[in-house]
Amino acid sequence: MTNWRAVAVGFVVLLVVGAIGLQLPLFGQIGAGLVGGFAAGYLAGGGLGSGAWHGLLAGSITGVVLTLLFAVVGGTLGLAGGPLGAFLGGAGVLLVGVFLTVVFAVDSAVAGALGGWIKG
Repeated sequence: MTNWRAVAVGFVVLLVVGAIGLQLPLFGQIGAGLVGGFAAGYLAGGGLGSGAWHGLLAGSITGVVLTLLFAVVGGTLGLAGGPLGAFLGGAGVLLVGVFLTVVFAVDSAVAGALGGWIKG
């Protein structure tokens, strides 16, 4: 059973640490995934599998939310280039966002497994 409170805490931790991590591009974001995934896995407990699941959910949801937000912003800013500019702006951000979602999900799942294992 999914502990949505643990996933929500992991999501918030990912956002906060990710915002702070903007000072260190890529490393800050990977660190955010690790810290947020660990928090979700630790709060959920239940061993490796449960921790990995909760970390994966926290990382995936964060990636999807950020991707959708930035795709809308990219599409809106792309309107300066006309309808094609808006489409290309939104689609480009969406493709990068899919990659970031996978990065967030994988490292969050690994850290979540560790957190779940530590808590037992």
